[in-house]
Amino acid sequence: MFNTEDLYNIVGEQMLAPRGHEFTLELKHKMMGLPGTKAFDVMIEHCNLDDSAETLRQECDELFMALEDRIETMPGLDWLLGRIEEIGLPKAVATSSHRQFADHALGKFDLLERFEFVLAGGDVENGKPHPDIYIEAARRLSVEPAEMLVLEDSFTGSTAAAASGALTIAVPTHHSLCRDFSHADHVASSLDDAIIRALLDQAA
Repeated sequence: MFNTEDLYNIVGEQMLAPRGHEFTLELKHKMMGLPGTKAFDVMIEHCNLDDSAETLRQECDELFMALEDRIETMPGLDWLLGRIEEIGLPKAVATSSHRQFADHALGKFDLLERFEFVLAGGDVENGKPHPDIYIEAARRLSVEPAEMLVLEDSFTGSTAAAASGALTIAVPTHHSLCRDFSHADHVASSLDDAIIRALLDQAA
């Protein structure tokens, strides 16, 4: 829903440059969509760092919050939320981000109250690409996973959604366009793509 990958790209560069490393596309793809400290475990292994994952996570949080004025919603989000509400379907957020950031970003744009609930990376035992977070979302929504429509921008996230049995729409950004999303049911160009519009029309 937000331009988080743009900001994480800046933060990744700010974290690694002083340590003598680059935030390469390869590393970015390895980390994208992973929850919390697991993403930083990947960074540590990839760059052979001495830092702990928790230390890196805290540093990332501080750098990220310094960029809060640059958080933006993705194109098509206003239409998407409005259309879902017009139809009367419940909606929720299931993110690998930690709760503090999720609540902050949603609150900044007055979006928290528009969702039934928010699931963050720490709310399930196994983060993405495991399907746990989507299975838990379905449970809280009182539906079967196959009855859910999930929109995901990362390979890791869409893998988790597909593994849960949900109808999975990959909406890659320019950071993830080169990934293979053949596991998803559809690949959309934006949040108001014709594919998404058609699926919501069918649900109306």
